[in-house]
Amino acid sequence: MNFENVVFSFFIVLALTLNFGFFIGDIDNPVHHNQYELLAAILVNLIATILKFGDKSHVGAILLSTSLVADMQLLLAGGIWIFGVHITGETMTPNTMVSIVSLAGGAMLANVISVLLLVTETVLLRR
Repeated sequence: MNFENVVFSFFIVLALTLNFGFFIGDIDNPVHHNQYELLAAILVNLIATILKFGDKSHVGAILLSTSLVADMQLLLAGGIWIFGVHITGETMTPNTMVSIVSLAGGAMLANVISVLLLVTETVLLRR
């Protein structure tokens, strides 16, 4: 068992599960979407992206691109949350929450693609 592959896979799957945990719930209800879970999803996605930089294969390039897409969308979602609530000092509106959750949903789709590529690559590996 290769410890490096275990860590790599761990962060890819953890990024997806944290993203899913934030995404699930009523799209416009802020009570269903925890800001700290979004922060955790952002941080784990960034770690997963850093781990993907070393792979020089074609699949590695696709994995990196899906991770960059997820990072971009989650960072935008976090930025909207910070700007929409903390900087303006207003309460969370349903429209703002919908924008945040929609971006997190796009990031989750990118993470699903990443996990599917990881599983496919693992299945196709020859011993």
